[in-house]
Amino acid sequence: MSIVSTMYTGVSGLTAEGDALGVVGDNIANSNTVGFKSQRAVFEDMLGRSMSAVGAGAGVRMSSVQQLFTEGALTSTGVSTDLSIGGDGFFVVSGAVNGTQGSFYSRAGQFNLNAKGALVNPQGLAVQGYMANKDGTFSPAVTGITVPVASLAPQATTKMSMVANLDSSATPPNPPFDVTKAAATSNFSTAMSVTDSLGKNHNLNVYFENTGAGQWNYHVVSDGADLAGGTAGVPQEIGGGSFQFGSDGTLTSNTVGTPIAANFVNATAGQAIALNFGSTTAGGGSGTDGMTQFAAPSSVSSQGADGYSSGDLTGVSIDGNGVVTGNYSNGQKMGIAKLAVAKFNSNEGLSRAGENLWSASVGSGAAALGSAGVGGRGSTTSGTLEGSNVDIASQMVELLSHQRAFQANSKTITTADEMMQELVNLKR
Repeated sequence: MSIVSTMYTGVSGLTAEGDALGVVGDNIANSNTVGFKSQRAVFEDMLGRSMSAVGAGAGVRMSSVQQLFTEGALTSTGVSTDLSIGGDGFFVVSGAVNGTQGSFYSRAGQFNLNAKGALVNPQGLAVQGYMANKDGTFSPAVTGITVPVASLAPQATTKMSMVANLDSSATPPNPPFDVTKAAATSNFSTAMSVTDSLGKNHNLNVYFENTGAGQWNYHVVSDGADLAGGTAGVPQEIGGGSFQFGSDGTLTSNTVGTPIAANFVNATAGQAIALNFGSTTAGGGSGTDGMTQFAAPSSVSSQGADGYSSGDLTGVSIDGNGVVTGNYSNGQKMGIAKLAVAKFNSNEGLSRAGENLWSASVGSGAAALGSAGVGGRGSTTSGTLEGSNVDIASQMVELLSHQRAFQANSKTITTADEMMQELVNLKR
């Protein structure tokens, strides 16, 4: 190898170490960038002319920059739309980046809802996922996730249920049940709230009247003020039926005498409400999962009704499977969408697109989209962000190492230069 070649070998070292310093500098600059993945310079030697079977070294070059997809530390933010992925996978966003329209992939889950209810990243790109169908399933099509900002429409009550015990020592009231004197002519009662088609809540009273050994009637009563054509303060019975209990206190039969069909003011007429008092032994049930008649004071263990009033969106929550749920002021929670998570054959083959994004390439393979926590994809955690995986300490060591190597290569050039000067001096 000539002295001149040695100088060029030193130059190759200066170039390679300078490029490597750029990689380290990029890592350090992004040490606080959410979702950033550090990189490292990959060097390879170069050969010059061949000397017999041995190639003469001609220096070094930085052949590539390798991305390191180890996970960064999670930071709790308390913001429900901040997300991180624990494990493999990338969030999917769609839009234009530096003039290129398409789908991009990110580990940075700094999302928020824009004015139109769309879930977007800080650059305004739409977060992709599977929107919910009316039946609670999710569409197979991947689209931008939009949270409805309009009020949630009310849902009229269609079912009421109750788990209660009626005292087996009770005797028939005298006189028998009179709706105008319901409290005095019944053995036990409970109040339940139901919702009409307009979302207005109404209180119904259910009175229980013992009619003999193991025999009971129930009466569903509403105040007349809530009913079309009714009078305030004048109660009206809008449904009822009877129970029969066995000698062991189990419910043997439940007969609906008058199904509930409420005509609430201004609402849908004849609102049908089914009452569930548990299974009967005659129907093959246990007879103990609803109404019972044991030797204990009459009491209600639990009761409830479906339906709800209208409500406004108060926020969203996202679970480990990426399901986006809308939370409403009426206490309802509605599934809205499910996040799409992308998985690649080779994460290292992804192309950096800037703005905390990557794009698919031949080296990475096509994105395989699916749900969080499925098919090797990591689960999502709401209220957290994944930090940069840059280790500042190791990067400072890398910085010093490349600096020393740069200095050493410069010495190669100056030494070769001095040797050339000696050759020139031979003429003197």
